[in-house]
Amino acid sequence: MTSTHQIRSGPPAVVQLTPKKEYIGTLTKMTLGEKDSNMENKTILLVGETKTGKSTLINTFFNYTKRDDEVWYEIVENDREESESKSHTSDVIVYQIFGSLPYSLTIIDTPGYGDTKGTEKDDRISQKLLDLFSSVDGVHEINVVGLVLKASENRLNDQLRYIFDSAVSLFGKDMENNIVALLTHSDGLTPENALKALNAANIKCAKNTENEPVHFLFNTSQHEERMEGTKAAEQAKQTTTEGMKMFLEFLGKTQPQKVEITVKVLNERIRLTACIKNLQERVELIELQQREIQQTQEKLKKHEEEMKSNKNFTIEVDESYKEKEPMKGKGGRWLLVFYAGVVSCNKCEENCHFPGCTMAWHPKDCEVMKRGKCTACSGKCPASDHVKEEMQYVFKTRTVQKTLQDVKDKFESSKSDLEKSTSILKDLEMEMGELEKDKDQWLEESFKHVLDLEKIALNVDSLSTHVHLDFLIEKMKEKGDTEKVQKLEKMKSRMDEGIRAGPRYMLEKIKASLTSYCKKDKP
Repeated sequence: MTSTHQIRSGPPAVVQLTPKKEYIGTLTKMTLGEKDSNMENKTILLVGETKTGKSTLINTFFNYTKRDDEVWYEIVENDREESESKSHTSDVIVYQIFGSLPYSLTIIDTPGYGDTKGTEKDDRISQKLLDLFSSVDGVHEINVVGLVLKASENRLNDQLRYIFDSAVSLFGKDMENNIVALLTHSDGLTPENALKALNAANIKCAKNTENEPVHFLFNTSQHEERMEGTKAAEQAKQTTTEGMKMFLEFLGKTQPQKVEITVKVLNERIRLTACIKNLQERVELIELQQREIQQTQEKLKKHEEEMKSNKNFTIEVDESYKEKEPMKGKGGRWLLVFYAGVVSCNKCEENCHFPGCTMAWHPKDCEVMKRGKCTACSGKCPASDHVKEEMQYVFKTRTVQKTLQDVKDKFESSKSDLEKSTSILKDLEMEMGELEKDKDQWLEESFKHVLDLEKIALNVDSLSTHVHLDFLIEKMKEKGDTEKVQKLEKMKSRMDEGIRAGPRYMLEKIKASLTSYCKKDKP
């Protein structure tokens, strides 16, 4: 620690400690004490709403062995959660604590999911955790994932369900028995309602012999100023001491899980999202090209006789084309994160990681790259054919005049002399079939990403997967693939109340932000 200052005289006296600040890639690391390479390390990742006592819980870990009731030390600023809830930016902070317990502690503090407009903040949290787990100097195993909620909760509201669903969906199946509930603001009594709420929400976590979520109780009011002679402080201390003792016992005997599968899950979700986005763009382009072909076919048939006698006779069609434009939001929210941009392929002229790659400085480091090649673009081109910039490809149409010769030239330029005898109408029909094959190929690839996630993800039935299912089901129905439609619809039917809570909660956030925006604009 580099400095201390007293915030309040007490009782208890509150002393703010200033840890040593370092950086792991894009994340902040705060260190207290001197590292001992012989000391075993335990890693805890905390997830929860703001104002549930998550920051105070981190302080409790540091204070547990101090045994001084008259002084409370803070390593997390007490206004962190409040400032996060008001801010559009957030950081995943890693606290490294030495000398406080029989082993060193690494505590990963994630800001609350669903606190700002849209899901961009949640995506950034996932990206930052991926950066932490992938970095050489980062975190490579986790002992416990703590779901922090108040012991008084009698139901999980839409926001809390969304938060826990988002958190659990980050991990692989191997992590289930390492996920526990940390119940704050406890009065020491059995939190029956909170446990029933967790069970009702079907949150995947470790279970005890009674099939209840493994949980630990804490009273996070120990730092609050107290009156002399009251029993409340003693009761708070007792609840936290017992809860901490039981939790540390669980932490000590729980085998850590490597984050390799979690990294695969995070990467697979990014690739699925990129693949679906690219598929949607390709479908849009293919449908524009098919519309152009249909128009050409119809007009060639309609004006067949006129074109025989007049080679310069023209037809009017809507031609599709690509163009690069600045990213939407350039100079605004996109620049609030580390380095946001679109990774695109110069060769295929496609957006490969869109709407925004936030972690990689260079295309070769983007999550859509695998073994030096892109998993998203049509040609699966090398990373060297890609750029990362604040520009994106967009598809447009323009009305053009074409002669019979223009149409012939378009198809005959790539044909052998033998093939050139086929009719233009036949060429158009064959081109239509090739476009349909192209669409089917990318549809199959997107379906494969969903299946890959199902094999490794602890919570495949999450909001981040379900947002893509309607689109895939619609396109598989168009293709007539009944077997895959049934598979996807079965996955969708598993969407329980907890998953539906996600879209409902985010919809309410969007409505609220629109209302606020409209009021702001009123004179």
